[in-house]
Amino acid sequence: MTRKLTKSTHDRKIAGVCGGLAEYFEIDATIVRVAWVLLSILSTGFPGLILYVILAFVMPDH
Repeated sequence: MTRKLTKSTHDRKIAGVCGGLAEYFEIDATIVRVAWVLLSILSTGFPGLILYVILAFVMPDH
């Protein structure tokens, strides 16, 4: 069985990116969201926000 990285349809807060990543890696979506926010805040220039917007457009829906 091959896994495919897609946006989440049932664990969606904004665009489903973090939920989709959590489903792909089989971990809790809250952990992914907290890690994403921390990395975005602690990084210079908020690259996490830019990457989130890019992934929201690039990742396919279920």
